[in-house]
Amino acid sequence: MTRTRKPVGQIAFVGAGPGDPGLLTRRALDALVEADQVVYDRGVPESLLAHVRAQARPDAEFSPAEGVPGDVAKVLISAARSGQNAVHLVAGDPFGHDSVVKEVQAVARTAAHFEVVPGVGQAEGVATYAGVPLPGVRTAADIEDVTALDFEALATAVARGSLALAVDAGDLAAVRDGLLAAGVDGTTAVGVTGDGTGETQYTTTSSVDSFVAAALGFTGRVVLTVGAAVTDRDKLSWWENRPLYGWKVLVPRTKEQAGVMSARLRAYGAIPCEVPTIAVEPPRTPAQMERAVKGLVDGRYAWVIFTSVNAVRAVWEKFAEHGLDARHFGGVKIACIGDATAEAVRAFGIQPELIPSGEQSSEGLLAEFSPHDEILDPVGRVLLPRADIATETLAAGLTERGWEVDDVTAYRTVRAAPPPAEIRDAIKSGGFDAVLFTSSSTVRNLVGIAGKPHARTVVAVIGPKTAETATEFGLRIDVQPPHASVPDLVEALAAYAVELREKLAAMPAKQRRGSKVQGPTALRFR
Repeated sequence: MTRTRKPVGQIAFVGAGPGDPGLLTRRALDALVEADQVVYDRGVPESLLAHVRAQARPDAEFSPAEGVPGDVAKVLISAARSGQNAVHLVAGDPFGHDSVVKEVQAVARTAAHFEVVPGVGQAEGVATYAGVPLPGVRTAADIEDVTALDFEALATAVARGSLALAVDAGDLAAVRDGLLAAGVDGTTAVGVTGDGTGETQYTTTSSVDSFVAAALGFTGRVVLTVGAAVTDRDKLSWWENRPLYGWKVLVPRTKEQAGVMSARLRAYGAIPCEVPTIAVEPPRTPAQMERAVKGLVDGRYAWVIFTSVNAVRAVWEKFAEHGLDARHFGGVKIACIGDATAEAVRAFGIQPELIPSGEQSSEGLLAEFSPHDEILDPVGRVLLPRADIATETLAAGLTERGWEVDDVTAYRTVRAAPPPAEIRDAIKSGGFDAVLFTSSSTVRNLVGIAGKPHARTVVAVIGPKTAETATEFGLRIDVQPPHASVPDLVEALAAYAVELREKLAAMPAKQRRGSKVQGPTALRFR
């Protein structure tokens, strides 16, 4: 009888980098996606772990690394022998930790297959995010045991260049004492960065004499930068100086719809909080949509006008039910009310014929939509698949231009369930620095399910109709982009934040304290 040999798993020691999930290497992410068991160090941020869990196999096991290096190595070896792929996820670079080097040595003494995936060291990576260059002669290290540090060597590194150390916040006093005892000038510039590369990264600058007091309140792992290069932060601090850095921004859209907006907000440094205010459901009676799809196939329509991404999705879902695809749009022209809707159409392989070049609204589309001409347009009917609560402006305008309009309910919008109590309290008490409204319904529904945003919250609206609704609810409009699109809305909010910062910077200190300008931008100047 032939015995089936049990497959042997792989072991990977993976560097998580300095903390930002975006700094994981491709190979690191591949190893984590393939893992059956992930053992992680306490220095790995929860935000990065959440990102990894979202990418990993549903049945993958995650557990913290416990015990001495030999204990962790035994867990990894046991998993590999049982046919599992095991990963030890390490903050920074694996070989930047003596304990991990010992684990690798222990695994190397067995027959297990293993690899070491490098990562950017915490000290070096966070220094870059803090805007502190480490040119020339320098030292950058992730420290586990400060008692083993050679402070004489560190003092030499400071004298000749720059120094960056990742240490526990509780060890800062020991590092200060060691540097001073080794002869480092007490007035030498020092930066201390907490939550390095994270959403709430914060750097305080002081000197060797005073950095322990300046970092009071910092917890967990911090990065200490020492030397003349720290003074370059004024010009090079790019991560913390992004326009919306630290702003908590309320995004009243579903996760599916909020993806692009949230990504753009994060790129500007904001912390988006997505709160669905509407849910999309099929129409109560599908007969209208059934006739509309048949009419598209039969050549009944000259134009299809899409006013939202949801309308595009509703039509394509109905197409899929009948086994149809983009080829059945042959001969039908497509108009889209805005860029986001046009992108949704392009995703299905179709290029829209008309997108308003000016205001992206019903009025903007009507301004560029040609009147019906019986000679040039032998088919004079337009399909308008929309939400059940859509306004009549577009349909009425098309009729005035001589077109026959089939105004069809493609989907229904219903009010979403209220968000958790802590979100509702934050909305009403000013816990959010800004809120972005992308339609009149998001205004109505947010107020309906969670209450009106606090007066200190910056209100940004996508277009005139949304602004009108917000005003009706007593909201002050702070930001409205020249073109009604999600990218322009985020850009406008970022520009507004820059203006606030410039105004505050020009104020005398006493006026800043009394200023009505709120949010993280104001706090940085107080």
